[in-house]
Amino acid sequence: MADSHAKMTQATPQEVIISVLAGLFAPLLAIFLIVQLVLGIQEEHKPDTTSEAAQKATLKRIKPFAQLAALDANAPRVEKAGQEVYDAVCTSCHSSGALGAPRFDSKGDWAGRIGQGYDTLVKHAIEGIRQMPARGGDSDLSDIEVARAVAYMANSGGAKFKEPEVAKPAAAAPSAEDNKENKENKDGKK
Repeated sequence: MADSHAKMTQATPQEVIISVLAGLFAPLLAIFLIVQLVLGIQEEHKPDTTSEAAQKATLKRIKPFAQLAALDANAPRVEKAGQEVYDAVCTSCHSSGALGAPRFDSKGDWAGRIGQGYDTLVKHAIEGIRQMPARGGDSDLSDIEVARAVAYMANSGGAKFKEPEVAKPAAAAPSAEDNKENKENKDGKK
C-alpha cells in the first residue's frame, strides 16, 4: 500500500518565483518574435512612392475605365501604313501563328499563300478566311490599309509585292459661294 502520510518537499519562495518567470518567458519570447516578424513583413511591403516606376504604377491603377475622344467627323482620315496596321491589329495572331495564321518573317508559312497572288490574299484578308475575321477583326480599317498590311506581311515572308500608294486627295469641289460668284460673273459679262 501506498504511504498516505508521505511527506512532500516544500518549495521556497525563491524557487516559486523562478518557476513562474521561466514559465512566462517562453510564451513572451514567442509573442515578441511573432510581432517582429509581422513588422518586418509590413516594412518590406510598404510602397516606394518616391520612385518614378511606383508613381506610374499608381497612375495606371487609378486611371479611368474608359476615355472619351472627341473626333471631328469632317476631318480627313489618315491612312495607316502596312507596318502600322500590322503592329496595331495583325501582330496578335501573325507573330505567334495562332489559329494557323502564317507567322511574320516565316518564308515557309507564306510560300503557298504568295503563290495565290496578291489580289487573292487581299480579298481573303478583307472578307476573312478560315479562323481569320474580316479585316483582321478591325472593321475600321479601309481596303487600302488591309492591302498594305498584306503586302508588308507577305514581303516579310519572301514576296515582292508593292504596297498601294497613298491616294492623293481630289481637287476640292467648288463651294456654293464659288458657284454664286461664277454665276454673277457670267451674268455681268452678258
